[in-house]
Amino acid sequence: MKIRLPSIFLLGGCGVLFLAGTSGLGAQEIDGIKIPKSGKLYPRGVNARIERAIRKGAEFLVRTQNRDGSWRANGSSNGYPVAMTSLAGFALMATGSTPMRGPYAPNIRKAADFLMRHSLKSGLISVLQEEERPMYGHGFAMLFLAEVYGMEVDLKMQRKLRRVLDKAIRLTAKSQSSYGGWNYAPGDNYDEGSVTVTQVQGLRACRNAGINVPKKVIQNAIKYIADSANEDGGIRYGARFRGPSRPAITAAACAVLYNAGKYDDKMAIKAMKYAQSHLSPTRSGGFHFYAQLYFSEALYQKGGKDWDRYYKEISEYMLKRQSSKGSWQGDGVGLTYGTAIALIILNLPYAHLPILQR
Repeated sequence: MKIRLPSIFLLGGCGVLFLAGTSGLGAQEIDGIKIPKSGKLYPRGVNARIERAIRKGAEFLVRTQNRDGSWRANGSSNGYPVAMTSLAGFALMATGSTPMRGPYAPNIRKAADFLMRHSLKSGLISVLQEEERPMYGHGFAMLFLAEVYGMEVDLKMQRKLRRVLDKAIRLTAKSQSSYGGWNYAPGDNYDEGSVTVTQVQGLRACRNAGINVPKKVIQNAIKYIADSANEDGGIRYGARFRGPSRPAITAAACAVLYNAGKYDDKMAIKAMKYAQSHLSPTRSGGFHFYAQLYFSEALYQKGGKDWDRYYKEISEYMLKRQSSKGSWQGDGVGLTYGTAIALIILNLPYAHLPILQR
């Protein structure tokens, strides 16, 4: 279990350095790095403007969380509550708060409680009357709750989370199609790429947290992605379809392949090359925030100059589009969705979440 140290410590694995007690001493240097008078160093690429934007975005999410712990795409009455709550909770965790510590700990706890209350007998995590395509939310819920589980220290809460996640994994495994993918609802025996990505990432997060996930399920899902690849390296809508490569789904596939440690896999290399030739911080060909969420995750895990250049450009793009209230509008889905994705992207250099670490 990962222990979060106070911010006065050097967190070398995260690339973050906080130095206490240096204020008033003037600028100093350590190993040739200039230390500001404040004593604080940001992760590579991050600056005070980005950190202020992150804080404003997180405060917007806190203000708009519903009393029951949920978020929705369009206020309190409708809009994919499981998916939005999972994304918003995940975004707050990306700032460094955990269910026990940090300024957003109460909000993360309330979000987790909401999702656990909506774990159905079947294992599906959903508010069915508000979600026509519940498997999206189910995948995001597994991802968020697995990160919570990995940081939880309360044994009673750990057991509760484990029961919910064990059921969720069984539901996902049972709902995998004969092709190896997933569709919008459990038991469809059909599949498409975007839902498949959410299930695979959720399952990987569970496995990373020490929860048993059937190896065959992951293997079949990775094969599904391979079967969805075109000659140009891009990933199409699904394995059983024929059609053009889709940049957004290709970026999502790259993120999932990297989550699985397949950095040097030929398919992953070709897919990343395709994604980089078709996506940029200002260009995606539709569903821009969705595409950038996965493109940023993949590039961060890839690292190097490509990531440095991308982060500089995407952070400028996001800062210019943040509203005075701290929110972002994303893909027409809503402010919760846009703000959560923007925060996940901007916080990547801090490497607070295990599933997104290199």
